Amino acid sequence: MQMSQDLGPTGRPMPVFDDPAPRKPGHATVIAMCNQKGGVGKTTTTINLGAALVETGRRVLLLDFDPQGSLTVGLGFNAHELDQSIYHVLMDRELKLPDIIVPTSVPGLDLAPSNIDLSAAEMRLVTEVGREQVLARVLRDVRDDYDVVLIDCQPSLGLLTVNALTAAHGVIIPLECEYFALRGVALLKETIEKVRERTNPDLEIIGLLGTMFDGRTLHGREVLQTLVEGWGDLVFHTVIRRTIKFSDATVAGEPITEYATTSPGATSYRQLAREVLVRCPAA
Repeated sequence: MQMSQDLGPTGRPMPVFDDPAPRKPGHATVIAMCNQKGGVGKTTTTINLGAALVETGRRVLLLDFDPQGSLTVGLGFNAHELDQSIYHVLMDRELKLPDIIVPTSVPGLDLAPSNIDLSAAEMRLVTEVGREQVLARVLRDVRDDYDVVLIDCQPSLGLLTVNALTAAHGVIIPLECEYFALRGVALLKETIEKVRERTNPDLEIIGLLGTMFDGRTLHGREVLQTLVEGWGDLVFHTVIRRTIKFSDATVAGEPITEYATTSPGATSYRQLAREVLVRCPAA
C-alpha cells in the first residue's frame, strides 16, 4: 500500500491500495457492523461492503441480526413472508444456520434473513446458559463455507448486539458525519471493552467509517475532523458520501455495485473493501 499526495476527506493522504491477494484457506472472518444509533448506514454498509468483497473473490455471508429486517428487505426479500429466519436457528437447536441461508442476486453473496420474530429472542435468551455465546455457536456450522461473515446489528446495545460482538473477530462502526452521531461512540467503545474482558478477548475495532458525508458543508467537515482527532488511524480513509443512488439501489433490492456499478458510491465501497482486507489480513 502506497500513500498518494492528495489529502482525502479525513485530511490525511489517501492510500493507494493494491489489488487484494487471493484469500488464504481458513475459517471465516466474522465482522459485526455496530452502532447503537439508528440511521447511520449500518445496513447500507453491510450490503455494499459485502458485494464489494465478493468482487475480490471472497465468499460472503450477510447475517441480518436486526428485528427490523432492513438487511433482508434491502436485498429484495419480503421479511414478512419468511418461513424460517435467524430467530428460529437461535431458538431451535435442531435447525442449523445453513438451513435458512438464501442466495442473493449477487453470486457468492448469501443472506441469513431476519424479521420481527427476532425481537422475541432477546427475552428468551435471558434464561439460556451461555446466553452471550449463542450466535457464536450457531456460526460454527458455516465457518468453513465462507471467507467473510458480516453481521448487521440492531441499533441498541442489548443482548443481541452482545451476541454479535462475542461471535465477531472485529467491529466496524459506521458513523454519520453529524454531531449527534459522535455522542454515542464512547458508550459503544465501553460495551466493546466489556465484551473483550468477559466473553471475547480477541475482539478488535477494525475501524470507524464516516457515512452520509457532505463535503460542501462546514459541519460535515468539522465532524469528520473531530472523529480523526479522537480516534486517529482507527478512522477509515474511505468516506461514504451522501447520494440518492443508495436509496435507489435499496428500492431495487440490489447492492450499489450492481445497481450503479460506476457511481462514486460503488467506487467508495470497493475502496473500503480493499481497506478492510488490509486491516484484516485473514479475510
